[in-house]
Amino acid sequence: MVAKRYGSPDVLRLEEVERPTPEDGGACVEVRAASVNAADWHVLRADPPLVRLMGFGLLRPKNLILGGDVAGRVLSVGENVTLFEPGDEVLGDLSNCGFGAFAEYVCVPEDTLVHKPSNLTFEEAAAVPLAGITALQGLRMGGIQRGQRVLITGASGGVGTFAVQIAKSFGTEVTGVCSTEKVDLVRSLGADDVVDYEREDFTDAEGRYDLLLDAGGYRSIRDSRRALRRDGNHVFVGGSTARVFEAMLIGPLLSMGDGPTVHSLMAEPNRGDLIDLSELIGAGNVTPAIDRRFSLEEVPDAIRYLEAGKARGKVVVAVR
Repeated sequence: MVAKRYGSPDVLRLEEVERPTPEDGGACVEVRAASVNAADWHVLRADPPLVRLMGFGLLRPKNLILGGDVAGRVLSVGENVTLFEPGDEVLGDLSNCGFGAFAEYVCVPEDTLVHKPSNLTFEEAAAVPLAGITALQGLRMGGIQRGQRVLITGASGGVGTFAVQIAKSFGTEVTGVCSTEKVDLVRSLGADDVVDYEREDFTDAEGRYDLLLDAGGYRSIRDSRRALRRDGNHVFVGGSTARVFEAMLIGPLLSMGDGPTVHSLMAEPNRGDLIDLSELIGAGNVTPAIDRRFSLEEVPDAIRYLEAGKARGKVVVAVR
């Protein structure tokens, strides 16, 4: 699925391209499944425009094939590869090595991959990398500790569904914030309490929480911090473009005062974190929540669906 120019999902075209071959230290993966993330449509639309200056291409996309999450089977390996061999079932985060998962084959450095947990299907495995790593790194940035009270906004989304389960695995009391129609989903993930934002205002919980993982990002930082203890941590991991810039520009100023500390996370691919996630999954502490499945030909529809903001958990692409 190729994008030769920036724009809406309408610019995507299904094309035959040359099968890639692995370089030294790399592996060619036969893609079985991928998943859609906000990063895909931000890069596709060059929104915000800063995307063009971040190595993705100034006038046209540098990476013609999107897709940062991959799950599949190793087809072949290059020289000096020691971690994998043909036939291994793997998953990986490709967001730092050119994307490319919306295709039948992709070649990547071996250190972007880990072995797929045996208790996951390929589609479930493809849902893990970007969202799971963002949730894990965000909770760690907030200094999560056993016994804390943790509040997660956007708890029904891709990052939020992982964050609820990961936070529970740390031994915390978790409250998730979501819309009315998604309350049952968030409760099923293990949340101790669920706030329906259509009926309640989570910011009214004066000083109740130690950590806020803000995966919704649609309330202002000033409003959201009311729910935190004075020594609490507000970790911003997603939301509207306006909230992203608010967190980056205003967050540090607010943190200088007497009150909660604001953190803005730019998640980074990390093989160690991906291994930690795989171990949590293998132990049964985390299970990917999948909303809808699309075919490779339906990637434009999958991106539109995610952009609409109605997904419950992850949106995956079944390539094979």
